[in-house]
Amino acid sequence: MRQLLRIVLAAIGILAIVAVAAVVYVTTFLDPEDFKPRLTAVVEEQTGLNLELDGPLNWSFYPRIGVSVETANAWLPSQNSEEEPAFAAIDRAEVSVAFAPLLRGEIAVDGLTMDGMRLNLKRNADGQGNWEPLLDRLMEQSDEAETVLAPASAGPNADASSLEVVLSIASVNINQADIRFRDEQAQVVWHLQELNISGSNVNPVRSFPLKAMFKLTTHNNLDAEALERMPDVSSEIGLDTRLQLDLENQRFVLENTQLNTRTRFAPESEPQQLNLAAAETVVRLGEQQLSLREGRLETNLRHPENWEGSLALALAFGLEGDWQAQTARLKDMQLTGPDNLRINGHVNVSQLRDAPEYQGQLTAAPSTLRPWLSRAGVTLNTTSEAALSDVAMTSPIEGDLHKVALPSLSLVVDDSTFTGELSARLDGSHIEFDLEGDELNLDRYLPRGNVEQQASLGLINTAVADDPATLLPQAWLASSTINGNLSINSMILGGMAFSDVRMQLQGEQGQHQLSRFEAGFYEGELAANGRLDARESDLKWSLSPTIRNVKVAPLIETLSEGDETSPLRGRLNLSGDLTTRGNQREALLRNLNGDLDARLTEGAILDFNVSQEMCELAAQLEGENVQRDWSSDTAFDEFVATLQIRDGVVHSDDLLISVPGIDVQGGGEYNLTSQRFDTQANARLVDTADAACDVNPRLEELPLPLRCEGHISDARGEWCRLDRDAFQRSVVDLIQQEAGGQVEEALEERLDESLDSLDERLGEGSGDTIREGLRRLFD
Repeated sequence: MRQLLRIVLAAIGILAIVAVAAVVYVTTFLDPEDFKPRLTAVVEEQTGLNLELDGPLNWSFYPRIGVSVETANAWLPSQNSEEEPAFAAIDRAEVSVAFAPLLRGEIAVDGLTMDGMRLNLKRNADGQGNWEPLLDRLMEQSDEAETVLAPASAGPNADASSLEVVLSIASVNINQADIRFRDEQAQVVWHLQELNISGSNVNPVRSFPLKAMFKLTTHNNLDAEALERMPDVSSEIGLDTRLQLDLENQRFVLENTQLNTRTRFAPESEPQQLNLAAAETVVRLGEQQLSLREGRLETNLRHPENWEGSLALALAFGLEGDWQAQTARLKDMQLTGPDNLRINGHVNVSQLRDAPEYQGQLTAAPSTLRPWLSRAGVTLNTTSEAALSDVAMTSPIEGDLHKVALPSLSLVVDDSTFTGELSARLDGSHIEFDLEGDELNLDRYLPRGNVEQQASLGLINTAVADDPATLLPQAWLASSTINGNLSINSMILGGMAFSDVRMQLQGEQGQHQLSRFEAGFYEGELAANGRLDARESDLKWSLSPTIRNVKVAPLIETLSEGDETSPLRGRLNLSGDLTTRGNQREALLRNLNGDLDARLTEGAILDFNVSQEMCELAAQLEGENVQRDWSSDTAFDEFVATLQIRDGVVHSDDLLISVPGIDVQGGGEYNLTSQRFDTQANARLVDTADAACDVNPRLEELPLPLRCEGHISDARGEWCRLDRDAFQRSVVDLIQQEAGGQVEEALEERLDESLDSLDERLGEGSGDTIREGLRRLFD
């Protein structure tokens, strides 16, 4: 045993001496500078590059055997080496081989190091890259590549395969590389800086670790770098993976990949963090295919103006891509985020290179939309603080780089469900929809405040606008296209109930049209059409409403929030045309103009009988009593008025109420801005077949004047009163006409009794005033 150990040690010693001697011989007697002409000739022959080796070409002996070159530059044949920067350059490159495999006739690369590599890539305005001729030349010379590096002394028939090359590199290091890509076609400069790549145990059989770090900047101006401008986009990128090579089949597998980026989209902006992880990524260069399994994309978005901190989103997915077939498939997608965000689905992409189009399926679980709108800079001022807190959807999805469509949408918004189609351009300039809903309470989404008043005037102050004081986003309307149909079974607006709502909108380039609005409205119908001109900052509106057979009693009680019963009943019919301008509620009211025809049929004034009051008054003036049962209401055949609206003030001078045996005529005005009103009406007894009572014909000319004035917020019982002055003047005029210059004592006695009774109705002293007027007439 001892003898065997001595023999082994002696053999190892002899082999070591031989190895050292061989290395000493190579590094001492062979001058690597002799290979420079051969090396530059081979490079030019194979690639067409003009190679200059300005630095020394050295052997390295310790700690490994190898060769290194310093300061090498290569120019394309079309380049001028004296005026243009080199197409490729390195500060230093070194290749070392393991010594032991040399003894077996093998070349095992032990290490590859490259410092300060630089590439200058360009694409001209026609889309041709300066690297393309180089690639074509390499493809042409690929069959001769095995023998070109054989030593010249080996003869013309030397075969480089006499030494077996074992591709197993212990370490690969590329340090501080710099790659610049100038794209004249896209007017963009891409600059990859501080590129560092490291790998160990690089081999074609087993996977090996690979790491890369670099900084990528983008300038959207070809001269931006020369002018020393800050980049438009700057990103720090890091890659950590295990790479498996299958060079024969041109197949590469990346295992447990981690890709991290920190990107700034403006020089002073907050960095946006994005991390990509994948269990396995397979690249098939021959088939131009890519597959990714168990991918997960995580991001931390920042927006210093709209929210504090970062917004964490995560997307789990799988990917199958075929560059040749121009297809890609995102599968098993699940997007998660704060506020219960959860979206699942899949997307298939076609025409990937030429004109990408996609289709798939998306499902969004119930979540709140309010914080997402807040993050987007939209401030909500909704009446209900719970509005948009329960939003969910499911739909197929399709589109391209410019538009997206949801062709079979099912959307849930709080208590409402909508189904149908929705599509839009990604820049928001074009929207089309055809939706049907079950119910919608718009009051929940209107701004806090007097919702009922806004709705009753037909002015909906949207919760989202360019300015909190404005109603609609004028800038968006001026350039957008809208084409939509909306149907809702039941809708609440301003507390008012609408049923079977049908709405149709069209518009483009700032001119929009409400071509159809129809709805059931308090057992009647409501219809309208209108236009909106948003081409100028001062919006121009026109509206033509039509109301048919609408019950006014429940409508009035709704507008009064049920605090008081309606003073009227009947069915309202109204039509006309309105115009206004502006984008604020006050401006719209102030500039409102138009004409409306209103008619109330099958109606009654509730809890007040005009016939009773008029007949009893007439009887008292004649010294008689009326003995009959009276209804508590005043039924009328119709209530007719023409309304002229001028600069926000509603006028009417032909108010007419037809009560059996009584005519009521009058007029007045209502200021929509100040909400003050002043109206006057005269009620007269007429001798008709359905007269309320039999009266002296001379009293048919006696009017009962009423005056209503005040503010809409005043108590309703304080709105109207008898116009005493007018009534006294009417009585005096009537008696003067009847007496013909003489007053009989009997008539005066009857009037005295009536006037005494009037004191109770008209107020203390009214009868005396009339009596004195009568006496002056006949003195």
